[in-house]
Amino acid sequence: MLPIARRHVHYVFAVLQSGLTTGVASGIACLAATSGGRVLMNWLVAWMTSWVVMLPVVILAAPALRKVALSLTRE
Repeated sequence: MLPIARRHVHYVFAVLQSGLTTGVASGIACLAATSGGRVLMNWLVAWMTSWVVMLPVVILAAPALRKVALSLTRE
């Protein structure tokens, strides 16, 4: 267990969610676009680049998206 306070759970979630999403998306794109033995290296570069870009987007967009999701659903 990491010593991260529960009040920071939204940041931990953002790191995990953006890492998983960008990893899968960049993997699919690299497999479709790359031939030969450079798939892994191309995927790693694409994943790191997309993660650096998407992490702040997820952190900033999550509160608004949560409000929209709550307004579209009911108890």
